Amino acid sequence: MMDPSEVREQGGPNGTIDESQNVEQIRNILFGSQMRDYDGRFQRVEERLTREANELRSDVQKRLDALEAFMRGEGESMTHRLATEHAERSQAFEKVGRELGETARRLEEKINNLDNHAAKETREVRQHLLDQSKALSGEIKEKYDQLKAGLEQESQQIRGAMTGREALAEMLSEVSLRLKNEFRVPGSS
Repeated sequence: MMDPSEVREQGGPNGTIDESQNVEQIRNILFGSQMRDYDGRFQRVEERLTREANELRSDVQKRLDALEAFMRGEGESMTHRLATEHAERSQAFEKVGRELGETARRLEEKINNLDNHAAKETREVRQHLLDQSKALSGEIKEKYDQLKAGLEQESQQIRGAMTGREALAEMLSEVSLRLKNEFRVPGSS
């Protein structure tokens, strides 16, 4: 009695070659290198996208860190400046207030103007920060959309090539059956 593995190696039980094995070998010969090439391309695209995403994330983080450090420094500087100026004005107010009431009134107006100016500068700095944040968000979205579009385009090209490969495999299978006179048209006796 024959071992089933020997039957597979030699063909069917009466010496014929198994069709599915033959078709599988033809597919492997025709498309094996292309599939490896596609796998390699997918891997390179994925690595490139990962690397670019990491670079983009790092770049955005650096920009945000620099912006945060700048804003923190500006805020501390402005706070220190305001505190220093406020202290100086208060001392001058006390001195001048004792001497002349009119000068005290003018000094109070200057302090109010300084506070208004500081508030205006703070609003401008906040608006500038908001504008930069929006610009960075826009740039990030644009980069993301570009990467996504590129990936979708490459995926479509690869899918198109894979669809052609399946049709070719079916055609070769049919040609093989016709050459063996084993092809049967559905619906015929």
